[in-house]
Amino acid sequence: MKVKDIVEALNLKVLSGANGLDREIEGCYVSDLLSDVMGNAEMGNIWITLQTHKNVMAIASLKELAAVILVKGLNAGDDTLEQSNEEGIPFLSTTEETFETAGKIYQLIHK
Repeated sequence: MKVKDIVEALNLKVLSGANGLDREIEGCYVSDLLSDVMGNAEMGNIWITLQTHKNVMAIASLKELAAVILVKGLNAGDDTLEQSNEEGIPFLSTTEETFETAGKIYQLIHK
């Protein structure tokens, strides 16, 4: 499954990094604690969070994540979105809560 498939299925808003929508998804990681993601997320995961600052992009790049989904309709800062475009890692947004988003992604990945 590719990031663009999740975007379409969940009607996610692409905030930046659209050139990375063909990235393959290997799983999903949910956390708002940056050190937790850095220590435990795996390459190819989608990261669901409410964190919006530039360090999110640094970790997403370091861990080679497929995409970042911001919940509750949040938007990242311009510097974060610019870095997302440079790295080709999509930043996506949904108005839904973390629980609902994670459940839907689980169902899509494990079809």
